[in-house]
Amino acid sequence: MSVSIFGNSEYKFKVAYFAGTMKPGIDGVTRVLYKLIEELKNKNIANIFVSPIIPGIEERPTAMYKVPSFTVPFYKDYRLPYSGQKSFDKTILEFNPDIIHINSPCPLGYAALKFGLKHNIPVVATYHTHFVSYAKYYKVKSLESVSWNYFRSLYNRCEKVYVPSLPILSELENHGFISTQFIPHGVDTEIFNPRFKSIEWRRKLGLEDKIILLFAGRLVWEKDLRTLAEVYKILSAGRNDVAFVIAGDGPVREDLEKLMPNAKFLGYQKGIELSTAYASSDIFVFPSTTETFGNVTVEAMASGIPPICVREGGAYGIIDDGATGLIAQPRNALDIANKIESLIVNPDLKNRISEKALEFARLQSWENIFGKLFDSYSEVITNYTSKELYKQRRVA
Repeated sequence: MSVSIFGNSEYKFKVAYFAGTMKPGIDGVTRVLYKLIEELKNKNIANIFVSPIIPGIEERPTAMYKVPSFTVPFYKDYRLPYSGQKSFDKTILEFNPDIIHINSPCPLGYAALKFGLKHNIPVVATYHTHFVSYAKYYKVKSLESVSWNYFRSLYNRCEKVYVPSLPILSELENHGFISTQFIPHGVDTEIFNPRFKSIEWRRKLGLEDKIILLFAGRLVWEKDLRTLAEVYKILSAGRNDVAFVIAGDGPVREDLEKLMPNAKFLGYQKGIELSTAYASSDIFVFPSTTETFGNVTVEAMASGIPPICVREGGAYGIIDDGATGLIAQPRNALDIANKIESLIVNPDLKNRISEKALEFARLQSWENIFGKLFDSYSEVITNYTSKELYKQRRVA
């Protein structure tokens, strides 16, 4: 096996990826993984993805292997894999990876770690989802403590833990995480681009004369959608020139529709539909406090609209407050509403932020981001030489 530096020649290693789902477009994680698959192809890096949910054969852009699983109550889009390595060990041994990359801390991710330790294959992970914040969100203190302990036991046995947001990286380090590395997510500025702005799209929604406030993402309460509903209530009571548009679907959609009766719910959006929704809106509003990164934020920036996020979680980490977006207080609907109104009454400020946000987004290419990831793989594989020392470190 030879390993080369990014940009000089092709990489020469094989990577086994483990993910909670590979259903295309189901969430931000899978959207990142499918962009990763494109770059793996570009660099001729051999790979396989292991997951309890994979698309049909004709829809698979790369090698995939399905493990046994069971349904998650109340959420049909996800399945929980059974723990243990027997479901995939033969396949992965035949693939013979040089490195394993975990993308979910579920039982499958833990089984992948154990497999790597057993067969002396280096394991890295990406901290995609801040599950600990869900426990905090639902105010289950005991679950929060248990979660931190579990994640430390998993991630601290990996050679590297890639974290896409600096605020989340700082929080992890404060909780005793080691070997963390900041690698943000990128954005495809060909797909998310102001050129998709459409007056016809606005007209079809009956909103051609309104200021459109867009939310995009899965419709789950832990994205602070009750706060969004409060923002809707505040602005609807004081203004008749704004309209809320919700791009996304999820288990709480019906309840949210009742809380936001005049909002336009587009359902799940992808491709040019999603690109058009971003570019044709006026302001992006994202109150979530539970993100590790929030891909939707940089997608909005690349589409030429200013984002408003809150100062908790990872979504605000890429925003320069007042320059490339605005940052509000978390769970504070009035402050978010005030930030929205500050852009409405000051179009010059809105335009300046839009321009700066677009400039920032255009620097966040996936090729550059994944180049950093592949370079890290090279470093991990190269440094993974003393197995006895490795074993002693892991036992300790």
